[in-house]
Amino acid sequence: MTGRLQGKTAIVTGAASGFGRGIAAKFAAEGANIIIADLSSEAGEAAAKELNGVFSRTDVTDPKAWEDVLQLAVSKFGGLDIVVNNAGATYANKPTEEITEKDFDLVMNVNVKGVYHSTNVLVPYFLKEKRPGCFIQVASTAGTRPRPKLTWYNASKAAVINASKTMAVEYGPQQIRFNCVSPVVGSTGMTHLFIGMPDTEENRKNFVSTIPIGRPSTPADVANACCYLASDEAAFITGVNLEVDGGRCV
Repeated sequence: MTGRLQGKTAIVTGAASGFGRGIAAKFAAEGANIIIADLSSEAGEAAAKELNGVFSRTDVTDPKAWEDVLQLAVSKFGGLDIVVNNAGATYANKPTEEITEKDFDLVMNVNVKGVYHSTNVLVPYFLKEKRPGCFIQVASTAGTRPRPKLTWYNASKAAVINASKTMAVEYGPQQIRFNCVSPVVGSTGMTHLFIGMPDTEENRKNFVSTIPIGRPSTPADVANACCYLASDEAAFITGVNLEVDGGRCV
């Protein structure tokens, strides 16, 4: 049996750890060629070696970095099929009036402008090649069911969800699909920032108490959702924000 993504080439940003690493591992297991696009060279190289992929040091806020990673996909694998915009940033949970301009710029530049640059560089490639494309943005339940003290992070994810729906309508006729996956809180390198304290089971209790299934999301949960949306099984699915949240947004 061949994998669900056999022969497809995928760029996964922020794939050296956390949700991104889980997504890359799932895609590789399903037969995809994986490009690990991350700022961390050491962790990214290790992930690429383990998953039999290739690493590209990528700053998602830099359009030149997107041009480089596209060129890598074309030269190494003959083309590009899937883009997972997973790289994200947040600031520490705190009252909105205490948010600095630096905090604001961080979440808008990484979470929103990173997606902007990816589409500005990569959509023309798919259009020129007349090649179907699949963009998956890792958004957040914060974009639709926001919690207090993360106002501008929440707004950044809402922008990504809205932009993805808009592009799904705009580029559907060209067979370029745009979808989002919105995890609820998990245990990643940013969890301590979301909850405003060390990431321990005890400190996550207040967040987890709002999840009907009763646990945080895991990289495997997010990866499975992304794999479906990236596969041919989802060829008719575009403009969707798939909540991977154990019922949190109901």
